Formats: sequence, structure tokens, C-alpha cells
Amino acid sequence: MISTSSIIHCTNPTCTAPINPVGSRECAACQTPLVYKYVWATGEAAKIPVCEIIADRYEVVAPSIWLDTKPGLLDSEAPVEITAYSKLYSHYLHIPQVYDLIGANTASKILLLENVPIDDNAKLYPEMSDAWEQATGVRQVYWLWQILQLWQPLSSLGVHGSLLLSNNLRVQGWRLRLLELVATEASLQQLGEFFSHLVPTAHPSVHDQLQSIVLQLTRLELVEDIQNIQIQLNHLLLSAASELPLSIKTAGTTSAGTQLKQNEDACFPTSADIPDVYSSRVSIVCDGIGGHEGGEVASQLAVQSIKLQVRALLTEAALSNEPVPPDLLMSQLEASLRVVNNLICNANDQQHRSGKQRMGTTLVMALQVAQAIQTPMGWDAENSHELYIASIGDSRAYWITRDGYQQLTLDDDIAAREARNGRSLYRTARSRPDAGALTQALGTKEAQNLHFYIQRFIIESDGLLILCSDGFSDNNLVERTWQSFAPAVLNGYMTVSDAVDAWVNKANQINGHDNISLVLNYFKVSPDYVSATSLAPLHIFETNIEAPEEEEVVEVITIQSELVDNSELDVAPQPESDLEIPEEAQPVNLVEETPLTKKGRRKPLIWLISLTLLLLLGSAVGLIAWWRYSPRTFNSLCRQLPTTLVRVCPNRK
Repeated sequence: MISTSSIIHCTNPTCTAPINPVGSRECAACQTPLVYKYVWATGEAAKIPVCEIIADRYEVVAPSIWLDTKPGLLDSEAPVEITAYSKLYSHYLHIPQVYDLIGANTASKILLLENVPIDDNAKLYPEMSDAWEQATGVRQVYWLWQILQLWQPLSSLGVHGSLLLSNNLRVQGWRLRLLELVATEASLQQLGEFFSHLVPTAHPSVHDQLQSIVLQLTRLELVEDIQNIQIQLNHLLLSAASELPLSIKTAGTTSAGTQLKQNEDACFPTSADIPDVYSSRVSIVCDGIGGHEGGEVASQLAVQSIKLQVRALLTEAALSNEPVPPDLLMSQLEASLRVVNNLICNANDQQHRSGKQRMGTTLVMALQVAQAIQTPMGWDAENSHELYIASIGDSRAYWITRDGYQQLTLDDDIAAREARNGRSLYRTARSRPDAGALTQALGTKEAQNLHFYIQRFIIESDGLLILCSDGFSDNNLVERTWQSFAPAVLNGYMTVSDAVDAWVNKANQINGHDNISLVLNYFKVSPDYVSATSLAPLHIFETNIEAPEEEEVVEVITIQSELVDNSELDVAPQPESDLEIPEEAQPVNLVEETPLTKKGRRKPLIWLISLTLLLLLGSAVGLIAWWRYSPRTFNSLCRQLPTTLVRVCPNRK
């Protein structure tokens, strides 16, 4: 528990009364939003009593969880001896970073870590082992896939034993997070044994395949053999994800800002673009640099060139008989971006631009790759739910659900470079005057000198993907305003297009000093609730909608029932009444019921039964005809049934 007498300092350096009680959201003196920075204290810190104040700034709020009561203070610098954390900086989504070092010159030094799996209430996110049994099959495989992807980079630094400590593995939704790095090594056989403890309680839809993969892992002798395990686990991951339905809604816009006349940003898609099959699968935001007639040209050239490059990539993946490995897709995407970079470089050379006059552009893009794959249930699905995100510069990507937001990309600026190279703490480097200066962008130098940040994700839950320029993300706008827009879209109260317009208007009020661009993608995998009282038109079943897992259906029905517009129901709802009809007001049956009366009632009952049987027979004949002459649409409907009923569908292979 946090002490009620605890204090938190305002981060505004000009604030005249920076001390506030813990629990306040804004500074009472200057109304600056207060920053609550919870860090994880390693080593012997767990023995320090709660409510202790350390180094005149850190309050112990729980074992090993400390609150920085002076988050704006930059009075210390940790020695550059934490190479494992700095070298793993690019794995920001999973690995914490160093925040401070207490007692650097003593034997009992304590390392403080930020970007740790601690929520806003100073509570640790659950252990993966505790959340395992309640997770869906695809999420279970996704967690194991992330562990396997981290194995090699952590192994190269001798800290891969960190992945075998249950208390160290935490999960935040789909995302696997480590509390800290532990300098212990481990073997692939030990990794397999760790996985094998989870297999017995794996979801039935993935249990058998997972058991086979883990058994092979426990018998591996050479590290090189792990590639075959990765291929099998990736296939199971894509197969499990494709059981879910997937719909995508996308909208985007760009604005010059309220204080500028020229707009050097460019994005795709916008309302001016003609929708096609790729519009919802490709999203791009570019922020040009190099001034008017430089940055504007570079950003537009990048968007148009990338559209052509990735369309060929998507077509090739869709026509492949086997799922294209993620490493190959990422290398092809990187090759496409290098081609685009060289186009801008050539334009610079032809115009004799040099130094700061060379035009360039930042880039953040998302690519939803649809690959055909057979699901664990035996369906031939057309979408493997893969999402690739590439970035260079400081345009960003965020993933937002009903529970919170996560920044998916890292800025290519000087502050990040200093932290990545282990020369400075990130929070210290952020105080440099040139902290936000870009270290790389498309078109500024030859492609072989660029490093693209490319990641692969699996879409296995409803969420919003934001792609934006720094004009939109400045002043922590996403963090401060997401709750005003994202839940409305996720709950169906606001369209994606309306949310984009409203959010950009808000950004113009706060960040009007810069060009502003936003592309919003709504990925929906939860099924739509279909009322049993109505029949949907046949054409809505022509899309590839597949049966979700049973526990998710219940949750979605609950959500959807709150959003249903009564005017759309076939049967008008009757108002509920708490009034009881008094006994004397009840209708009185004046006819004594005799055998003749009962016999008279049988005729309507017989007619009702006959009519019901006739309708059932007619429906059966219709369904058989539908299955025979239009199997694709019939199978799409069949895949909406609960898992227990799907198995009885004919020709489900």
C-alpha cells in the first residue's frame, strides 16, 4: 500500500509549489499532469521495508517496487556497466531498461529498472504460468513464440536463463515481458522441459501439436536445430490465429497544423484514395524533412513508391502454397524500403542537394499479410493474421485496446542512440538540447547505412493500431487522449473515420506548431453477435468468417448486447414492469375444464407440431441444396457455429 502521507513532485521546473500528495493527477500549483514512475529494484532491494525513502527520492511502495517521487530530477548517472540491457534496447517491448543505480560504490548496489511489467497501481502484471490456463490457444502459442524469439539474443549475452524463471516472466495481454535480466545460462533441453510443464494445460485446439513440438525441443542436441522448431511453432501460431475472424477498418488524414502553411507529411490511405483490396492492408505515414519542395516531395515519393512495392509482396504471399517464413517476409520488406530509399537518394543527387539540403522522410508503415493456411479445425483459412510494422525516424506506431496503450516503435533520435550504445541513461539523454534530432531517415544516405526497425505481430484480439507523425505524438498526446477516442471506436459508438477527424482536431489544438498525420486501423477478431430472431442476407456470409473459441463468444455477446439498437430488432422489446397484478384483477376462467375442452385444444397443438416438422424438413432440404451448390458460403456460415457444432458440418475439410 502507498502511504497516504506520501508526496510526489511536479516535473515542471518552473513550478513554485511542486510538492503534491500521492494520488493527485495534476499539480495543484501549475496544473501540470503528475508523472508516476514505478521502477523495479533488483538484488537485495526486496528486503527493504515498505514506506522507506531511498536516496531522498525513491519510496518503497511494495517489495522491490519503488516510486520515484522526483521524476523530473536528473542528478545521477549510472555507470556504463549494464551492457546486456543496452545491447537489448531494440527488444524494448520485452526487456526493461536501466533507470538508476543506487550504491554504485558499495557491495550492496541496487539496479533500478524502468519499462517493467508494473501497472499504474504499482501492481505486477501476472506471471505467464498463472495466466496460462485462462488464455486462448493462439495466445498460449504466441507467448511461447516470443520466448523462442528472445532465446538467441539473450543467449549471446549469457542471460537466456532469465526466460526459465516463472516469477520473471510476466504477461500484459499478448505481450511477454521480463522483470529483469539474470546472468544465468540454460540449454535448449531445459527450455523444452520448461515448456513441457505448460503443455498438459494447453488449450485443446493446440495441445497435440504443441506437445509434439515441445517433445522435439527436449531432444535437441544442436543449437542449429532450433530453426525447425521455430518453423513448426510459427505454423501452429498462424494456424491457431486463423481460426478467428478478422475485419479491418482503416482511415487516415494529414493536416498542415494551425501554425504552418505547408504540409510536408504524407499518409495512406486518406479519404481521397480510391478503396481497393489493399487499402485496409497497407498503412503508411511519412514526415518529410528538407524544407518545402524537399520534405514534401520526399514524403509523397516514399508513399507512392512503397504502395507499389508492397502490393507485389502481398500478392506473392497470397499466392504461395505454404506460409512464407517471417524472416523472409521481413527481409523482402526491408529490400523494398531500400529501393524506396535509393529513389529519394537519386532525386537528391540529380538536384545536386548536399548536407542539410538533402531531402528525406521518416516512415512508419503497417502491412497486414494475408496468407492461406489450414486451421487446427481443418478449415482452409485465407488470412493468417500477420501484421508487420516497419519504421525509421520518429514517426510512431501504437497498439491500443480497452485496457491501455503500448508504443510499438522506437524513435531514431540521439537520445535513443545514446541509450542503445550504453553511453547514457535514456532519461538523462532526453535532457540534451539535441535529444530529438534524427539519426537516420529515408533518402538521407545510402541504403546500406540504414537500419530499419521491422517487427512481426499476430492479431489475436480487438485493437486499434495508430500510425502517426511526431506532430501528432508530441507532448504525449496519445498517452493523454487515447481514452477519449479509442474506447468509443472499440465499443462501436464512433466510426474509425470520425475518430480520425476528431483526434486530429484535438492534436491541432495542442500540437498545431507542426504538421500532423494519423492513420487509424481497427482490427476486429471478436465475432459479431447475430440475433436468433432474424436471418441475415446471404451475401454477408461470403467473407471468410471462422468460428472463435467458445469462451470468447460469451464475452462478445455480452458486449454486443449493450450496443444493439432496438429499432433494428425484428421483435420490438417489451418494457419491463415491477408491478404485480393483484389477485382480484386476474382473469377468471368461467368455463370448467372438461375432457371435451382439453380435446379441443389438441387440434392447434397438432397443427403446430406439423407446421414445425414441415419447416424443419424444408430447412434441411434448403441447407443441403445450399451446401451442394454453394459450398463456400455454406462453410462460411458453418464456421460461425460453436466449436462443438462445427464438427458435424459436412465437408468441413
